[in-house]
Amino acid sequence: MSEPLHELPAPALIQLYRRREVSPVEVARSVLGHVERWEHHIQALFLLRPEQVMEQARASESRWLRGEPLGLIDGVPVTIKDNIATRGDPTPLGTAASECVPAAADAPPAARVRESGGVILAKTTMPDYGMLSSGLSSYHQLARNPWDLGRTPGGSSAGAGAAAAAGYGPLHIGTDIGGSLRLPAGWCGIFTLKPSLGRIPIDPPYAGRAAGPMTRTVEDAALFMDVLARPDDRDAMNLPHQEIPWNRFDAGADRLRGLRIGLLLEAGCGLAVEREVRAAVERAALLFERAGAVVAPLRPFMTQGMLDGMDHFWRMRSLMDMRSLAPDAKARVLPYIRHWADSAAGMTGEAMFRASQQFHLTRLAAVNACRPFDYVISPVSPVPAFPAELPSPTNDPLRPLEHIGFTVPFNMSEQPAASINCGYTSGGLPIGLQIAGKRFDDLGVLQVARAFEMIREPQRPWPLPPSEAIHHVD
Repeated sequence: MSEPLHELPAPALIQLYRRREVSPVEVARSVLGHVERWEHHIQALFLLRPEQVMEQARASESRWLRGEPLGLIDGVPVTIKDNIATRGDPTPLGTAASECVPAAADAPPAARVRESGGVILAKTTMPDYGMLSSGLSSYHQLARNPWDLGRTPGGSSAGAGAAAAAGYGPLHIGTDIGGSLRLPAGWCGIFTLKPSLGRIPIDPPYAGRAAGPMTRTVEDAALFMDVLARPDDRDAMNLPHQEIPWNRFDAGADRLRGLRIGLLLEAGCGLAVEREVRAAVERAALLFERAGAVVAPLRPFMTQGMLDGMDHFWRMRSLMDMRSLAPDAKARVLPYIRHWADSAAGMTGEAMFRASQQFHLTRLAAVNACRPFDYVISPVSPVPAFPAELPSPTNDPLRPLEHIGFTVPFNMSEQPAASINCGYTSGGLPIGLQIAGKRFDDLGVLQVARAFEMIREPQRPWPLPPSEAIHHVD
């Protein structure tokens, strides 16, 4: 076998298990060995317990030998983001202010993984309360981007993005309320789908909040959706169960022929799109056209007022959360987050009402702008990955969300939106292309992403641990 076991996609592992050519125990050992070589460089994981990983792998091996796998991902390594509760484990939410009480039950995504036999490798790191697009945390070590250790992997699904890019097995789960799946996916060169709100049950549910797969390929994400998108009544926003044929994710490049594609090159708010990012998205649009899609420009529909309103509302929510903390606990929160939240202290009731209205206005603007098109493509972020030590591209707690203008509207409109790599900067950093579809068309977004995956330019090799990369060059 040419590829190491930790590099193999989930469907390939399942086929090998079925034919008894490879054991989940061998795969777990391969992944753990690879993690050992990488982890002290990128610091993506939390609660890595090799003995428990091997115990799960041995149980899976026994099931396969009996011909009784639990589900679609039995024996496949999986990581789960810190803020998705796993039974018996603390859920620090990335902050040293947390009490870290063991969770009484698995949150829905973790429950689906266990029910399907997935081998939980570890939890993945995130910034304080998930309120940063970086790997900076008062609780976890600083997460770094495998493509360039001086850069952030993004956030708030920071560790998940880094783990996927580094090859910590094929399947990873993150969450997203303004771009927290798509931003790290774009900056780490991997694939993700932020599904329609309620497609993947999550607990606690919150307006705009979604869980989703983070993988190297569209195929792995489609398989994982078949596991994660099963009903759970703990999520009050859970969509009615629907038998979606996720295995039909690969409709071929012909899937693009005749599609009406909106090309959004400016967000209408926040940071300006950097030249290399714009050029990569324009090249992607040209590939869509060559495949038979009809690509037309889409005028920006977000405004700075919409972005600022959501920002101010979230500041007040965080201020209220922090007021419930004891003074010594609040002091442990990342200073950038404290400053951001405290800035809402003087806001009036009228100001808060106007801020809250921006969520609905954003929803209306996104839906209306997308109506003439089957799908909309855009940058994921206006900028590539920024220095790892910074909390945000601006490094300004009063302008913290200037990079989410392309991603956040699709949380508010509940539309599915994916991130897939579409190129690289001159310095070798990945550039993400966002593909957004109409509400509930999650499978369609996967199919369009798969079609683009087939026609895009050749991808660069995945990054290697520094010592191996040096050896490889020699």
